[in-house]
This record gives sequence, structure tokens and C-alpha cells, in this order.
Amino acid sequence: MKPEYDFSRARRGPIAAPAPGKTRITIRLDDAVLEWFRKRVHASGGGNYQSLINEALRQRIAREEMAEYAVKPKGRRKARGLK
Repeated sequence: MKPEYDFSRARRGPIAAPAPGKTRITIRLDDAVLEWFRKRVHASGGGNYQSLINEALRQRIAREEMAEYAVKPKGRRKARGLK
């Protein structure tokens, strides 16, 4: 390292502050899953595979929440036959 660097006012931690509402985590994904998301980002012309994973999770949550409010059949009705 060069002696002319002055770190006397340096601070430890990330260079950029995280965006509000975001939390940095460590997650382990299958290689195939990660590769699929990376290929999708590349095929769409660029972007961030992490944002794509986040969006996929949001859509899954939304589907499950909507399913809670969906009309569910109460049971099978027996067909009435003519006698």
C-alpha cells in the first residue's frame, strides 16, 4: 500500500448505505436456480438477478395471499338423478 494514503478519517462498513426497506442477508441457493435467474437477466438485456429473485418471491407471496381469499368449493354435491 502507498504511504501517501490517509485513512485517519476512514470509517468501516459498506461504501453505500442500504436502501430503506432492504436487508442484506446471506442465502444459499442451488446452482441451477441461480444460473436460471442469471440467464433470465442476461436474456432480457441486463439488470440484477437479485432483483429478479426478489420479484419472483413477491409474486409467490401475492398468489398465496390471494388464494386465502378465493372462493373455495364447500364440498361435492351429489347429482340428482331423475326417477
